[in-house]
Amino acid sequence: MPHSPRFTRLDLDTAPSASRSLLQASAERFGFLPSPLAYSAGSPALLRHLLSGFAAFDQTSLTLSEREVVAMTVAFEQGCHYCMALHSALLAPKAELAPLVAALRAGSELPDPKLEALRCFVKAIVSQRGGLAAADMAAFLAAGFDQTAALEVLLGTSVYLTSTLINLVTGAELDPAFQAFHWEKPS
Repeated sequence: MPHSPRFTRLDLDTAPSASRSLLQASAERFGFLPSPLAYSAGSPALLRHLLSGFAAFDQTSLTLSEREVVAMTVAFEQGCHYCMALHSALLAPKAELAPLVAALRAGSELPDPKLEALRCFVKAIVSQRGGLAAADMAAFLAAGFDQTAALEVLLGTSVYLTSTLINLVTGAELDPAFQAFHWEKPS
């Protein structure tokens, strides 16, 4: 997604004071300040909301693989180059997840039926803007998920919709650490 940023990229010195501690913690975690957070920092409320949403989603009952299916399916549906590259990079050290990552990057069917049901559920949430058909929920439940998981998927979908929209609207460029995982939505 080559385009110039539409917002000012802030840093620890230029961000509003209410954003600085959040940016510092993120810079320490990644070893640099990720582009989307540097743009989000202009609104401390948005930055807090985004980071607290990620933290809440990480504490759901969903497994790491299930959470990544949610994140990467939203990224695929929204065409978010940044989220797809970031999540691919974060999962790269986990060789056992390589087939899952490859399928999610391609937007193709997942070999695990439960994860595929989850991918289809998230895709339906995004494409139907929440107006799920009864069959969408039934397929999700039939795959072994419950209503709690459905609510947790809604949490993850909403936080990653926010994240992808931030990246797309601000024009967040891909940081060098993720360049090897560059992605464009297949046509």
